[in-house]
Order: sequence, then C-alpha cells, then structure tokens
Amino acid sequence: MSSIDPLFQPFISPKLSLPNRVVMAPMTRSFSPGGVPGANVAEYYARRARGDVGLIITEGTVIDRAGAANDPNVPHFHGEAALEGWARVVEAVHAEGGRIAPQIWHVGSAINGQNRDDSNAESPSGLFKPERPWGREMSLEDIDAAIAGYASAAASARRLGFDAVEVHGAHGYLFDQFQWEGTNQRSDIWGKDRGRFAREVVAAVRAAVGDDFPFILRLSQWKQQDYAVKLAETPQALADWLGPLSDAGVDMFHCSQRRFWEPEFEGSDLNFAGWAKKLTGKPTITVGSVGLTGEFIAGFAGEASQPAPLDSLGDRLAAGEFDLVGVGRALIVDPDWAVKVREGRSDFSPFERSALATLV
Repeated sequence: MSSIDPLFQPFISPKLSLPNRVVMAPMTRSFSPGGVPGANVAEYYARRARGDVGLIITEGTVIDRAGAANDPNVPHFHGEAALEGWARVVEAVHAEGGRIAPQIWHVGSAINGQNRDDSNAESPSGLFKPERPWGREMSLEDIDAAIAGYASAAASARRLGFDAVEVHGAHGYLFDQFQWEGTNQRSDIWGKDRGRFAREVVAAVRAAVGDDFPFILRLSQWKQQDYAVKLAETPQALADWLGPLSDAGVDMFHCSQRRFWEPEFEGSDLNFAGWAKKLTGKPTITVGSVGLTGEFIAGFAGEASQPAPLDSLGDRLAAGEFDLVGVGRALIVDPDWAVKVREGRSDFSPFERSALATLV
C-alpha cells in the first residue's frame, strides 16, 4: 500500500458516507452576477465530481442579510432565482455521482478592496479589526435576524437536496468577529459571552436541518485581519471553545490553517484538525496549502505556487489524526487533481493568480 492510499479509502459515518477522503475546499470565485449561479457554475462543480472529489464544499454563499456580501458576484443562498440556480448545481453534481454541501456565509465587516462601500456592512462592534471601523454595530434585532438567516439558508440546503451543509465560522468574517475580542467590544450579553453568537447559530442551524443531516463548521485560529492571532492559546482553551459548539450540534469540524503540516501547540505534532478531533471526538477536515509549494494567502495575493509532494499526508490520515483532506487552489486549476494523485501521475498544474479569472 502506498503512502497516499489512505486518501482514497471510503469515509463512513452515521450521517455521511463518501467514496474517498478528498474534499474540495470552499473558494470564492465571484462568477454569479447578481448572486445567481448559472450553468457555468454548475459545470464547474460537476467537473470536480467527475474528477473523483469525494465531497465538494461550494464557495461561500451569503445569507439573506443586506450586509452579508461585499461582492455583487458572490452567490446568494436565498431568493427564488439563486436557489433555482443551486438546485441545478446539485442536479449536475449528483448526475456525476458526486456529493456536495453549500458553505453558508456572512462577511460581517470584512473589507473587499474592490468594493469600498461600507453602507451595508454590519458586525458586532462596527470594526474590521482593532481600531479600524467599518460599517455599523449590529442591533439586537440585527443579531436575531442574522441567526435566522443562517438557519433559513441551511434549511434550503436540505430542501434542495444537498448532501450536507457547512457554516463559515472562520477567517475573520461575522461568525468569527463575534468570537474575537479584537472585533467584539460590546458591553451587552453578546460581548460578555463572545461565544454566544456562535452557539446560537449552530443551535439554530441544527434545529433547521434536523438531527440526521450532516452539519460541518469551518473554523480557524488565524484571521485575515491578523495571521498570528489565536482564540485558543492552549489545548484547554481549544476544548473550551470547541466543546460547546460540538454539543450544540456540529457533526464535523473543518479546521483551516495556512499550512496544514504545522503543529497547533508546542509539544505535539498534531495540527489544528488533529487537536479538534482529539478534544471533541468528532471527525475533522484538515486544509491549508495541500499539494502546492506556496501557502494560499500569498497565492491569492499573486505568488505562484508549484505542485508539491503530499509527503506525510497519507500517513497522518492513516494514523487517524484527521479524517478528510481539503484541497483548494490545486482543484481550481485542475479538476482532475484527485484522479492524477490516485494514478500516481506527475502532470499537475501550477497555481497562478490569473487562474482566478476563469472557471476551468
């Protein structure tokens, strides 16, 4: 058995079974004018299903809040036209034998350099980062409406026939902004208990989709506002963070790192996904610069990345450190990446920022 064989072993859990351990990581593509995914988006995801991806997680799709998106070409997950578009995506992926989950998203006060309008931006304290105002502070009514928006989108995912749902709780967007002291400086209950919003969203989504529907939560320590910041500096702090979310209804944690191979805490080789699995007992997805030389923040900023060997990935997967492997930029440029890995081929494509201009 080769070191990469574990990547192509089936994944079986009570709520979700997959033919292999390859997950297409969510990556914003901005090819849905007016928030409506078209036939080109459906074919983009169907090609990855044909390419032997075990689970496709879509790009972030925004909930029904005026401030949920900061890009007019990011797909919505509300409204008749957008949901009809997503129904066609599901149909196309399933026709290829694939499995797919939408990522549900609210950007909060995250700034898009191409869009300098903050008129709709909302966040816990009207801050993009410490001492950097952007948009407005959410009212109690806004918070309730946002929680309801996550739940409504999740319910639509199940109704449309998706195989699971993921909530984007990472990278300094709204869900994460409530948890981080740097962006949540409220004096009410939503600030005194910074984990409350996250728990309420998870509970609302779980109630909306029912107990038997797979629910994935994407989390990160790093944020676009500060790569070095951590919500949990120790394993105990991580347990205190993830335990209540697990109890509230998360089935699987999608643990984002800039480089998946880096240990999360001193004294242990476990990465973020490894620690999340150890502490919660729930399956985890590891993600972060899989299959490429450069890390993905630099890649999206313009640094080219070359194909890279997977080295210890299969061994760590076989050892049970994590359960699934998220692949990002390598699948943007090459829908057949998984097939090539399985067949031991070497004709992989490098990633350059120009690849973001088209849907391959």
